[in-house]
Amino acid sequence: MSPETADLPAAVRLSWWGTGWLRAEVSEGVLAAAVAGAEVRHLVVGAPNDDPSVGSLTTFLEAERAAGGESVAAAFPGAGDPVGLRGPRTLTAAAIEAGQAVVLPALGKGLVPVQVGPVVEWHEYDAHRPLPPDLGEADRTLRGALLAAADGLAALDVASWSPEVADDLIDLRAGSVVPGVSWVPERSRVLLARALHLRDVVDLALRDDGGALGVTEAARRRDLLEPLGAAVRRALTACCSPDGWPPVAR
Repeated sequence: MSPETADLPAAVRLSWWGTGWLRAEVSEGVLAAAVAGAEVRHLVVGAPNDDPSVGSLTTFLEAERAAGGESVAAAFPGAGDPVGLRGPRTLTAAAIEAGQAVVLPALGKGLVPVQVGPVVEWHEYDAHRPLPPDLGEADRTLRGALLAAADGLAALDVASWSPEVADDLIDLRAGSVVPGVSWVPERSRVLLARALHLRDVVDLALRDDGGALGVTEAARRRDLLEPLGAAVRRALTACCSPDGWPPVAR
């Protein structure tokens, strides 16, 4: 278990530290601890309709290395928005349901994490190689979506029904705690921290219907927050797409 990575999505952990292991930046022990997070165990199971197999994530990473791979990409798709994925359909559907996935591009495999109590089961699928998103564009899109959402929600008097949401939206410095690692660009770490924070804000705002809001206002609020949610997913995906990272200063 690694307290530093416990709050990170499983796909982020496997993308960052899996990439670090493939690039000989971390040992297998560090990889295992970082990916474990707060869960008791991680295991890989076969794709639906195949003979089920149980394996380890390291087995897949070793196969990726043998195929010439040097990175693990993560994707955070949503309904109607398969960002970071290029199919096949079975992978995309499972990833959308889970909200996250990783792709081993050289191996042509995708893994989708499913939480089962204290265990994370990674379900295996065939995967097409994703196109790396532009980190700078994802950052700019997130900032623009944040400002648009904040302005729109201010017009709905967000502070009256959720002061916490209002404060978090206008604080551009706010971010989740994300550990810095030598092989990941600092720009990716900073953007990931902001995106994770805003993902929580969007989830909170959509979960709290706000008793003072009427049906029309609630629908308007959702219309304002959904573009921000999409920008968050694109930012998370860009932060976990090593093929699109800028060079890391050493």
